[in-house]
Amino acid sequence: MKHFSTRQCFFSCSSSSDVEERTKLLEFLHFLDDSGVAEILEKAKPIDKPLGGRPEINRFDLFATILYGFAFGSGTLRDLEDACKFDLRYIYLMRGEQPSYVVFGNYINNYILPNMEQIFSKLMNRIAIVCHLDFNDVFIDGTKIEADANKYKFVWKPTTYHQRLCDNVRELLSKYDLERGIPEKGIIPSSTIAQKLVLLAEKVAQSPENEKADHLKQYSLLEGYLIKALDYEEKEEICGPNRNSYYKTDHDATAMTLKSDYYSGLGSNMHAAYNAQISVCKGFVCSYHVSQNRNDIKEMIPTLDQFNRIYGKYPENVCADSGYGSLDNYIYLNSHSIGNYVKHQSWEGNVSGKNPSAYRLNEDNTITCLNGKTGVITEIPGRHPKNKGAVFYKITGCRKCEFSKYCKRWQKRKSENFKVFEVDTKLRRYIQQAEENLLSVKGIEIRVNRSCQNEGSYGVLKQDMHYIRFRRTSLPKVTVEYMLTFMGYNIRKLFRHFGGNLKMSYWTAPKDLKPEKFKKPSAKRLVKRVSKKKKKTDNQKAKSSYKYKKRGH
Repeated sequence: MKHFSTRQCFFSCSSSSDVEERTKLLEFLHFLDDSGVAEILEKAKPIDKPLGGRPEINRFDLFATILYGFAFGSGTLRDLEDACKFDLRYIYLMRGEQPSYVVFGNYINNYILPNMEQIFSKLMNRIAIVCHLDFNDVFIDGTKIEADANKYKFVWKPTTYHQRLCDNVRELLSKYDLERGIPEKGIIPSSTIAQKLVLLAEKVAQSPENEKADHLKQYSLLEGYLIKALDYEEKEEICGPNRNSYYKTDHDATAMTLKSDYYSGLGSNMHAAYNAQISVCKGFVCSYHVSQNRNDIKEMIPTLDQFNRIYGKYPENVCADSGYGSLDNYIYLNSHSIGNYVKHQSWEGNVSGKNPSAYRLNEDNTITCLNGKTGVITEIPGRHPKNKGAVFYKITGCRKCEFSKYCKRWQKRKSENFKVFEVDTKLRRYIQQAEENLLSVKGIEIRVNRSCQNEGSYGVLKQDMHYIRFRRTSLPKVTVEYMLTFMGYNIRKLFRHFGGNLKMSYWTAPKDLKPEKFKKPSAKRLVKRVSKKKKKTDNQKAKSSYKYKKRGH
């Protein structure tokens, strides 16, 4: 049964409707019918539906109108309400109904939010058929988008203050021999402090009259500690284990520095924000993910997991920038047989030759330094690697080496005739595998397309669609808004496909293109750059010490 496209064409008689636009709208409604999203909406039940009142507005018309509003409008509830009154396209989609902004808001919260991943899956799988998407090469990128929260109402996780409070509680209870059952270190639960407060009250009641006033002071002091401990525990529970801040007007928002700051323009001020991720293929956004993390390094795996849930498979190749280059991500790609085209932290330095890696790992488990000397695994008495799974490699004969100053720039004893490297061999293998892939002809093509498609998607989102801030609060509502926004972005492209104007031809590598190679580093330039940096740091230290001396006088 068709739910979307069974309607009567009744554009206003007093104005001429564009035939081409009407045709696109009809194709859009047929697309929604063919996608199977109506099955989800039909089974969805509204939450806390009041008894009596007006009959429910057609849920399928509301869904089509909301999608169209996020694609070609601002997506705000008030604008959707106005468009249904004055815009012929929206009037046609709503069959003349004029729902209020409250109806649109309740519909998004009650119908779309609980089923947003299934809805996105149905629509995107249909788009894949219509636009012939293969999902072979996928590009992942993220951005920080400001939350709808007051700018200065942030709360920091009181870890240090809580620890200091517990130390004060231990000191107070030790005076009355009540420290039994309390951990010597760490946080004391508020329930334990409350139990000790009851015991202290009994001791105060039994104390002589001449000491009672002093004991009452200690009792009121412990009572204040208990109130403060409850406050700290509440703040820590809201923050959770993986972040250190939240906002009073949006508990799910985290304090982050944004790329563009309307105060200083340098991204130096804290704002309430969310970390928003997308994966892109052929210009279409394939999956989305919104989190509270301040960096991108842990966001690749959830984004690819959602990709698998939506399409039932993983992409063949994944390309991402150096913000995602970690051992966990490389292991994940390898375990799911996904091509590793993820840059690592030292990628740009190796490509330009300005900050190259000091060694390369060989197949026989030895390393080769910049000067071509070989190092083997060694053990150093009394010293252990800082990272788990890492080993020490030792290279000798460094005194006459041209790269010695560069390799030993962080080392205290620069006159030694050897250099010890701490190497995580597993991570290094994955890094060099990613480098080989990125330098290949396929890697060059993927890198160029990542810049076009990822950055282009966010460029359209922020510049053309003017979407630079979330309009809803809490993580679930922000996620459904983010999903609808990029679903609208995809619908825009779908309408261009209906009009025959969609261009999906991205840059392909020419047949005579050769693999890229890292630029050979120059020892003189590297040493010169190291000495310049050293002079800068020395001058900064001298200036700061001069300021402190001046203050002292």
